[in-house]
Amino acid sequence: MVAKKEGLSQDERMLLAASFFYLASTMMVNPLISGFTGTFGASASFVGLVGGLMGFCSLFIRPVAGNLADLFTKRRLATAGAIVMSVSTLLYGVAQSAWQVAALRLMSGAGYSFCSVCMASWFASLLPRDRMGSGMGMFGMMNALGMAVGPAVGFQVYQAFGYRAALAFAGVLAALTAVLVQFVRNSGRSVSRSRSHGGLKALVAPGAIPAAVIVGLFTAPYMVVQSFLATYVEELRIGVQVGFFFPVYALVLLALRYGLKRAFDTYRFRTFLIGSSVCATAAFCLLSIMSGDIAMFAAAAFMAGGYGVMCSVCQGTAVRVVGPDETGMANSTYYMGIDIGMALGPTLGGWLYGSLGPSMLFWPCLGFAPCALLVYACSRSLRSQ
Repeated sequence: MVAKKEGLSQDERMLLAASFFYLASTMMVNPLISGFTGTFGASASFVGLVGGLMGFCSLFIRPVAGNLADLFTKRRLATAGAIVMSVSTLLYGVAQSAWQVAALRLMSGAGYSFCSVCMASWFASLLPRDRMGSGMGMFGMMNALGMAVGPAVGFQVYQAFGYRAALAFAGVLAALTAVLVQFVRNSGRSVSRSRSHGGLKALVAPGAIPAAVIVGLFTAPYMVVQSFLATYVEELRIGVQVGFFFPVYALVLLALRYGLKRAFDTYRFRTFLIGSSVCATAAFCLLSIMSGDIAMFAAAAFMAGGYGVMCSVCQGTAVRVVGPDETGMANSTYYMGIDIGMALGPTLGGWLYGSLGPSMLFWPCLGFAPCALLVYACSRSLRSQ
């Protein structure tokens, strides 16, 4: 294992950069893919289906990816995943029908599954156990920054050059991930325990399921915001600069992750869950009543303290609960929670928007944090963390 007591090793820095680019690529596509599909004359229901296809595909492929990440070299699987992501995303630029977009969306989901699980387990394998919380917190920060920067940049490129140019740019970012992982000296070899068991030993890591459920409950309402915030502001004619929401979210998250890097290893899971639940509640209340930029910026900051922080806390907790021999399965299970949230959020947002109207879009999202607290109360493994 290559790791330093203080600071980050070269391998860790390279993996953090690679992780940022594949997440930025993915999240650059997510807010644009529904609109792009609609340009081919697809029905509203089919457009919604395409929007959720990547999450559903990832959900089913991820258990296989998690097992393979514990059986084979991480560099090889991460490279393959990034290449598949890059090729499928670049091909959006020449798609001629909504069905072609749907097929490419499935392809992207497969690549994303392998890339995300391998990168997370690879990075975790470089960390000593006493730095697992802060290390995975840093990894989660780069993931969350990619999720924040991707939509912001994607909207800017789309507005300047159109859908195809923005989607092609996302493909270039995924290609950078494939390049960067080649410079990681530790190839991420499989652990001997996984090899001795042989085969695909499980679909999920049971110990990581509560953390995965909780991160899914935070992801779903965040995806409602990511998918519908611009439409919400436009429909209600709210005088805010909506393009600044995600950059503010990213900057606040960066500050929080840096300031809390040691706290991830010292404070209990309960402390973060309660604090993040309060922040998420404040964010959705502000989004529901905002009338100017100050309220929107405050909502973005609270969203960073809610969803952004819990992503890191849940991932680090999932790895610690399961143990070092099955980091691939732990991360696979964690990302399955993310997948469910990514698939459920846009679908739920569309139903709320159509059924209740834009003015009521964010109020129902207040129900997710109490559900997360209930999951924690029922989980003995999380209460011990």
